[in-house]
Amino acid sequence: MKSEPEPAQPPAQPWWKQGVVWGLIAGPAIAVVAGVVTTVIAVQGADSLVTGDSYRRGAEINQQRASERAQMPAHQARNHAATPTAQP
Repeated sequence: MKSEPEPAQPPAQPWWKQGVVWGLIAGPAIAVVAGVVTTVIAVQGADSLVTGDSYRRGAEINQQRASERAQMPAHQARNHAATPTAQP
């Protein structure tokens, strides 16, 4: 009885020559690179959100809105009077 020879297996390759390994490494590596790029863009293009006169400007906006709210009933009455009504 002759036994059949086993098929020859290719020699094992090192891990860095396996495509699957690089596929697994690529995802986190891309995320790290994207995070670094985003951080650089944010630091270089940072806008100042608070200026020296922010409080004064906010107070002016609040005063303007208060005066608009005070005039609102007059505007509503004017608009109501100018709105035509349907004739029966």
